[in-house]
Amino acid sequence: MKWSEIAIHTTHEATEAVANILHESGASGVIIEDSVEPDRIHEDRFGEIYELDRNDFPSQGVLVKAYLPVNSFLIETMKDIEQSIGNLASFGLDVGENSIQTSEVDDEDWATAWKKYYHPVKISGRFTIVPTWEEYEPVESDELIIELDPGMAFGTGTHPTTVMCVQALEKYVQPGNTVVDVGTGSGVLSIGAALLGASKVHALDLDYVAVRAAKENIELNKVESIVEVTHGNLLESIQIQPDVIVANILADVIISFSQDAHTLLPEGGLFIASGIIGQKRDLVKEDLVSKGFEIIESVLMEDWVAIVARKKGV
Repeated sequence: MKWSEIAIHTTHEATEAVANILHESGASGVIIEDSVEPDRIHEDRFGEIYELDRNDFPSQGVLVKAYLPVNSFLIETMKDIEQSIGNLASFGLDVGENSIQTSEVDDEDWATAWKKYYHPVKISGRFTIVPTWEEYEPVESDELIIELDPGMAFGTGTHPTTVMCVQALEKYVQPGNTVVDVGTGSGVLSIGAALLGASKVHALDLDYVAVRAAKENIELNKVESIVEVTHGNLLESIQIQPDVIVANILADVIISFSQDAHTLLPEGGLFIASGIIGQKRDLVKEDLVSKGFEIIESVLMEDWVAIVARKKGV
C-alpha cells in the first residue's frame, strides 16, 4: 500500500493546532521536527538523551508530518487540511510559512519512519515517557513510567505544554484526589494523575479520535479502573466536584470555560492550565483573577506557559 507523507512547515505557536488538524483528517500519528531541538540542552542523568542529526530538522520553525493513505479521497482531504490550517488565523494563531509538501512512501517505510525520533525521555522528577517497543528499567525507586505508542496517540508526550502539566500534577496532585482532564488528547495527563494516586480521573475530549487513543493508552498503562474517558465539550458533562482541573488547550479556549472551572472547583481547588503561548500569558492570568482565582505559579518553557491557579474562598 502507498502512503502520502504530508509535511507542513509552520510556527511553534501553531504546532499543536496543525497536528490536531492532521489527526482529524485521518492521520493516526504525527512527527514533529522542531528547528530548536538539536540545540536544546537536556540534563542527561540516566543516559536517556540521544544525539540528534541537525539534517533531520528544519532550519527554522517546525515541520509537522503525518501519513495518509493514497486513495481517491486524498486530494479532497488535502484541500480540507489547507483550509483548516488557513482558518487558524481566526483563533489568533500565526501559522508562519504554512507550506505543505507531499511525497509517497511504501507501507514498510511508513510503519517505521517515525520511530527513530522516539526514545525514553524523563520529563519530570518522577515521570519517564517510554515507547512501547523500547526496553526500559526504572532507575529510581519512585520513578513512574508512562508507556505510549505515538502511532495511535497525539504525539509523544514530550511537548513543553505537556511536560509542564505533568510537572504541575506531580507537584500538586494528592493521593485520593479527583481530577478532571479537559482535552485529554493521548491521555498522558490522566495517566499521570492516576499513577500519582488520584482516586478518580475524568478524561474528556471533543474529538472521537482522541477518545479512542486515550482509552488505548490508559489500558496500556493499566489505569482503566481509575480513569474514565468520555466524549464531551469542555466541562459541560461534569457533574462531580473535582479537586484539580487540568487543561492543555489553547489560551482562548481556557478563557472560554474558566468560569465553569471556578464554579465546579471547591474552595482551594486547583486549575492547571497550559497550551498558552507566551504573549497570551497576561491575558489568561487576568481572566483567571477576574473569575475568582489566585495565581500561585506561572511557568515558562521555551515559548509556552503553564499557569496554576487556586480558587479563593468567598
